[in-house]
Amino acid sequence: MIIRACEPRDLPRLTELTIETFGPFYEDSFRPLVGDVIFTRQHGQWREDYQTLLATLHDPEHNKHVAVADIDGVIAGYVGWEIDLSREHGCISILAVDAHHRRDHLGTELCEHTFSHMRAQGAVYVEIGTGGDEFHVQARALYESLGCIKLPAAVYFREL
Repeated sequence: MIIRACEPRDLPRLTELTIETFGPFYEDSFRPLVGDVIFTRQHGQWREDYQTLLATLHDPEHNKHVAVADIDGVIAGYVGWEIDLSREHGCISILAVDAHHRRDHLGTELCEHTFSHMRAQGAVYVEIGTGGDEFHVQARALYESLGCIKLPAAVYFREL
């Protein structure tokens, strides 16, 4: 496996991987939890939203980066991050690993790669967010294994 910078030709695979990774959250977790009224307005176009987002994630001139885990020419995972140099702050905005590689420590390797890049650019701390629901339990375990500190937070929705 090699970890390399994202290239424009990677975008279709990143989109596919993102939809495969986060589809179960949106359709099987979030939608049943909040109902169709809130879901439709909050994340009803989640696939299209990711397509739009992914096209903007890799912009090194603005300290935004994407790295992919390439195994024999196939992207098995990726991580997107940005750095705010004025605050010496790095933020991982997205991490996705193909289901067939989730126990192969790709998430760890992608995060460590990102941390190294952030340090080299002058960041002194990193922020990573994830959900508190059952779907995100593996992500929370990964981030805690990397020494990240979990802050309690709550987000509430209600139909009016």
